[in-house]
Amino acid sequence: MNELPVLPFTGERFTPECVREIWYEHIHRYAFAQALAAGKYVLDAACGEGYGSALLADVAESVVGVDISQQAIDHARGRYADRRNLRFELGDATQLDVPDHSIDLVVSFETLEHLTEHDALIDGFARVLRDDGILLISSPDKATYTDASGFQNEFHVRELYRQELLDLLSARFPHVRLYGQKLLFQSVLWAQDAENGPASAASSLPDGQVQPGLAYAPLYFVAMCSRRPLPEGLPSLHLFGDREESVYAHYNHEIRKNIEAGGRIAELEAEIAALRLALAAKS
Repeated sequence: MNELPVLPFTGERFTPECVREIWYEHIHRYAFAQALAAGKYVLDAACGEGYGSALLADVAESVVGVDISQQAIDHARGRYADRRNLRFELGDATQLDVPDHSIDLVVSFETLEHLTEHDALIDGFARVLRDDGILLISSPDKATYTDASGFQNEFHVRELYRQELLDLLSARFPHVRLYGQKLLFQSVLWAQDAENGPASAASSLPDGQVQPGLAYAPLYFVAMCSRRPLPEGLPSLHLFGDREESVYAHYNHEIRKNIEAGGRIAELEAEIAALRLALAAKS
C-alpha cells in the first residue's frame, strides 16, 4: 500500500483510519468474503476508498473496484497501485459497465441504503455474475438500526426491513443465506488442537437464565446469494477480531481518564472545602 494522504471521514463512507466499532463492522465483512474470493474474479461494487478491494486482491485472481466518486477512485488508484491484480474504475453501481456473466463474486457492502434504485442494483449484479457466481451484500436492518435506536443516518435514503431485503434478493437468486452482524461483547472458547467442529454459542437473558444461540437482534444483515446451491460447509458463525485489541485499549484509556478525572475532582473538592473553612474562620 502506497503512503498517500487519507481520505477525510465525512460519515458517508468508511476509511481504514477509522477505529473501534465502525472498523470492526466494515473489515469483518471483507474478511468473511475472502474465503469466497480465493482464486476468483471479483467485483467490489461501491468500493469507496478501496481498502476492501485490496483485502480481496490478497487471495483473488482479479479484483475490480467500482465507485461513483472520482475522488475515491483517484485515491484508490494511488494508494493501492502496487496490486497488479487490482484495478479501480469510475462507475455507477446501478449501471455497471461490466460484461455479462464475467464475474465469480460480487461484493457490495453498505450500498443499498444509499440509493433508491434497488431493483436496478440487484439486476445488474445478477447480470454480471456467472451462473454459479455469488453475491455477498450487506444492509442495515431498519428495525434495529433506525426504528429501535431513534437514529436517522443522513446519508441513508432507503433502508430495508429484513423481509424487504429477502424479497428483493430472492426474486433474482433462488438461494439466499442471511447472516446477522452486530458487535457483541463475547468470551470466546476455541479448541487448541487441530480438530474442527461445529460452532456453538450461548447468551445470558435478563432473568439470569442462559439460552443456546446468539439471542441478539442484528444491526446489519449480510446476505449470500446465488442462482445455484450455495457451497457446502459454510460457517454458521464467523468471528473477527484484531490482535491489538483496540476496543480494550480504548476502554482502558477511557477508564484511566475517568480515574484521573475522579482524582482531580476529589482534589478540587478538598481545596473548596478548605477555602470554605478559611472563609468561615475569618467571618
